[in-house]
Amino acid sequence: MPHEPQPQPQPADELDAEAVRTWSSLALAALGRAREDIDAINVYPVADADTGTNLYLTAESADRALAETFDSAARAAAAPTSLPEAVRAWAHGALVGARGNSGTILAQLLRGVADVLGAEPEGRQSRPGGLLAHALTRAAEEAYAAVAHPVEGTMLTVAGAAARAGEAASAAAGTAADVARAAYDAARAALAETPGQLAALGRAGVVDAGGCGLVAVLGALWQALSGQEPAAEPVAGRTAVPAARPDDPCEQHEDGPAYEVIYLLEASEAAVAELRARLDGLGDSLVVVGGDGLWNVHVHVDDPGAAVEAGVVAGRPYRIRITHFGDERRRGRGERAQRAVVAVVPGEGLAGLCAEAGATTVLVRPGEVPATAELLDAVRRAHAREVVLLPGGTELRAAAATAAEQARAEGVRVAVIPTRSAVQGLAALAVHDPDGSFDEDVVAMTAAAGATRYGELAVAERQSFTSAGICQAGDVLGLIDGDVAVIGAGLTETAEAVLDRMLGSGGELVTLVLGPEVPDAVAERLEAYVQSGHLAVDTVTYRGGRYSAPLLIGVE
Repeated sequence: MPHEPQPQPQPADELDAEAVRTWSSLALAALGRAREDIDAINVYPVADADTGTNLYLTAESADRALAETFDSAARAAAAPTSLPEAVRAWAHGALVGARGNSGTILAQLLRGVADVLGAEPEGRQSRPGGLLAHALTRAAEEAYAAVAHPVEGTMLTVAGAAARAGEAASAAAGTAADVARAAYDAARAALAETPGQLAALGRAGVVDAGGCGLVAVLGALWQALSGQEPAAEPVAGRTAVPAARPDDPCEQHEDGPAYEVIYLLEASEAAVAELRARLDGLGDSLVVVGGDGLWNVHVHVDDPGAAVEAGVVAGRPYRIRITHFGDERRRGRGERAQRAVVAVVPGEGLAGLCAEAGATTVLVRPGEVPATAELLDAVRRAHAREVVLLPGGTELRAAAATAAEQARAEGVRVAVIPTRSAVQGLAALAVHDPDGSFDEDVVAMTAAAGATRYGELAVAERQSFTSAGICQAGDVLGLIDGDVAVIGAGLTETAEAVLDRMLGSGGELVTLVLGPEVPDAVAERLEAYVQSGHLAVDTVTYRGGRYSAPLLIGVE
């Protein structure tokens, strides 16, 4: 949220750290006011009604990072935050918090601004108007370059028009405020023309949602530099999207990719160039932004596992978010789901499995614990009146409870089911009934999770004391309900010992989730082992995919 108190607008020709701080606060406030209106006109590239929300969350992350930079300098009694420090922090915050197609492009626009305003004084033009015009031009250029297949009639078009107008104002010796006003006016004019440039907008009778958000950001820039508030007006072109007919060509996007995949990536520029080519062959709406070793990757695909795998080949992906477009497209038709499930899962295979079942997923790597903000973002992405949250681990309960509390303050009814393992989450998801009452559904899912004993096999990294004795590095540890119960030499033998103990008190179904390095032969042997001693027990096997444990076991 914006820091308090909100900074006051700057003098007309000042372009310093305080001006950036004011711009950020005003932009966040403007996007907050326009958020629902922008969501309502979102039809391209997917009618998922979240462009306003994604832009707001991206700006919120950027504003938070900027505020922390100022606060750190104040606490350390250091020199005041400089313009380069401010814009770099702002752009970095947008990069790591970018949401959706529009938020990712906004992050790159801010990076372009930072590339110019973040240069050392001797490397910059001295006149503020010229400097700002150059920053807007660099922002537009970098945003176009970040999108694999730029389309006119989008926020890219609006950014380009703003940059050209800013350069013209600068050439006329305009102040920074003059440049900002020219950019803002040109952006508004370009936005009004977008329905005639992009057929999907023209059919729906709306302007581009991302461009609308960018106009709000540029209006905040002018206000920050001039002290004059842009005229209050509704979002231009805000109309109800017509109900689609079965043969309506406007609904052709329904045949597009089924998933949105977003992740941060630590990788070299050379590796990212190869990644772009690989992802371009997997799907569409590809946007890769960032630089200096850190990137934000956004793509729409039918195979989310392949998109994540491409990131693994390129470098180290993390904060991976996979969203199924089924609920998103219903949202784009003006529908809000009554109920949704949000599941935290350790493995891309499990993420895909849960997404296919209709859940919004948060994928975590070994040792990572998602922050409250990430869980809250997943609840928002679910876009439902009621949400069931499956944290999947005891270490996530506090963050899940806080996210649920914040979501309730936004009007969403949220229940957190205390799942301690992914297999308990699968059991809960299997009995989920979106058509029943919320309370009955929560009770049934909680009962299913609680009735599922869970086991996990891991490899000891070093010698240590456990509840089953002393283990050595390389030993296979068999955990039951979180405690080490078996220490073995091999994966299969240890798994059999764990199954014996877990089935000793009965069971009807065994769920096996295999890690990426575990061969199918292990699952076949374990299935046969269960059948040989427990004829009435069924076994199901899933692939956990990359980031999952070597073996997860559930017994219901």
